[in-house]
This record gives sequence, structure tokens and C-alpha cells, in this order.
Amino acid sequence: MEPILIAVVVIALVFDYTNGFHDAANAVATSISTRAVPPNAALAGAALLNVVGAMVSTHVAATLAGGIVEASAVTSPVMLGGLVGAIAWNLLTWWWALPSSSSHCLIGGTAGAVLATAGNDAVKWRGILDKVLIPTLEAPLLGFAMGILIMLGLLWIFRNAQPGPLSRRFRVAQLFSASLMAFSHGSNDAQKTMGVITLALFAGGAIPSIEVPLWVKIVSAVAIGLGTYAGGKRIIRTLGMRLVKLSPVHGFAAETSASAVLLGAAYMGFPISTTHVITTSVMGVGATERLSAVKWGLSLNIFVAWIITLPAAALMGALCARIALALASSGAAQ
Repeated sequence: MEPILIAVVVIALVFDYTNGFHDAANAVATSISTRAVPPNAALAGAALLNVVGAMVSTHVAATLAGGIVEASAVTSPVMLGGLVGAIAWNLLTWWWALPSSSSHCLIGGTAGAVLATAGNDAVKWRGILDKVLIPTLEAPLLGFAMGILIMLGLLWIFRNAQPGPLSRRFRVAQLFSASLMAFSHGSNDAQKTMGVITLALFAGGAIPSIEVPLWVKIVSAVAIGLGTYAGGKRIIRTLGMRLVKLSPVHGFAAETSASAVLLGAAYMGFPISTTHVITTSVMGVGATERLSAVKWGLSLNIFVAWIITLPAAALMGALCARIALALASSGAAQ
């Protein structure tokens, strides 16, 4: 492989690591906040299950590799710029402690880089609409609704239970629901990096077709697992402690509803945001107590971050791609 293509693979894995670091809260915030699992054990378990989940299929990876931009428009400098832009926005939202979408950072950065360097026709707008934007609107709403329904069902089933013993039982049950959440996070998010690396390798002539090589699966899974273990504690506090005051029953309901949505999306190849889904699931669960249980002011800040992430990452990806192309051109000229 050419040095710049190697650099693209390395930077993609850096993004994968920041994805795990940024999105660790998705898998562990609820179980940590309810004291179902100690923080270090939760992060270690989530990291391992992220790796396992990442290896189960490549449906989402196929969408990222072939459904967002034209492969013919992708060059190593363009992809490098898109990835750097995605990482930059991911780190900014981590610093602001906002659970924004790493998925949208990657998609926005890639699309923005291609748009700025190859033009409008090189971006598959229909694919972005059908596979990204529409599921982006539907999945959080589904997570919110399922959170409410599952929580109401649990409240009715255990309406005569004593609060103390019930909390202890659901702390144990959260071991299952938190594990399922970590697995579903890996099955969706790690595949996005696999898809981008596969697209770069195909465009660079390193592989003959857009099929994810085994080594790409392995390194992507390990990178997101290591990032998850490092843990984004700033966002864990926002999602697990500041948004809604959670009990073990709430945590179980939120994790179960979010996992169901994420696994369904991964099966259909939709690169949806795990952050959006778990956040709205937590909101739905909290709203069953009373509407004031959800800190709607903080929720508004989170929604704003969601709205601007795709265009902001696209803008950063476009800028970084232009810089990368300029540097590559000047290096070739010398």
C-alpha cells in the first residue's frame, strides 16, 4: 500500500478509537448511574462486547462503503481530510460533554470531503436520504416510544413489588441489558469505520471489490473496543446522571429499548446513531414518571448538537480535504 493510503487506514482507526471513547456512555452510562455495575467493570465488559458485536455482520459497513459517495471520487487525500474533519468535530462535542453522533461525524466528514473536491454528483444524496436522514429521524422516535412502553409495562407487572427488592433484582437484570447495549453498539458503530476503510482500500486499488477484508474487521473491532475502555466520562455524566435520575428499573428499560432499535437497524444496514437512540430511550423512560423528570433544557442543547453535527462535520471534512489535496499536490510537485 502507498504511504498515504496507510495513513488513511491509521487515521480511520484513530476515529474508531475516538468513536468508542466518545460513545462509551451509550453502553455504560445507565448501568453505572444506577450502580448496577462498577465503572471499570462496566467499561471493560462494554469494550469486550463492542469487539464481539463488531464481528457479527457487515451490513452497515456495506452502506458506508458503497451507499454514501461514489467510489470513483474517493482518493486517499480526500478520505484523509474527511476523517480528520470527523475526528475534530467528535473531539469538540466530547469537550462540550454533548452526546452527539459519531456516526454523523463520519458520514458528514466523508460526504463533505467528496462534495468539496469532486462536486455534487459524486455524493449519493438518495442514499444519504434513505439510509441516513430518514432512519435518523425515525430511530430516536422509536427509541423514545419503546422506552415509554417498556417502562409502563414493567411498572404494571411489578406494581405490587417492594421498591428495595425490586431495585436489587433489576440491578442484576441490568447485567443482561447493559451487555446487550454494548453488543448492539459494536454491531452498528464499528462497522462504519470498516466501511470507510474498505472504500479507501478499493479506491486506492488495494482490494479488488468493495467487500470488507477480515483484517479490517478485526482492527476496527479492537480499536473501538480500546476506545470504549478508555471511556468518555464527561458524556457518561451527562447521559447517565444529568439528563434523568435513573433507577435500576429505568436503566433496564432504557437499555432494552435502545438495544432492540439498534440491532434492528444494524440488520437492515442503517448507520443510525447509537447516541440518539439511547438518549431518547432514557428520555422516554424518564417521562413515564413525570415530564419534569427529564431536564428539557439540557435536552434542547443535545438536540441542537444533533442537528448541526452533519453539516458541521461536512464543513470540517471539506476544509480538511482541500488542505490535504493542496499538501499532496505540493509534495508531488517537489
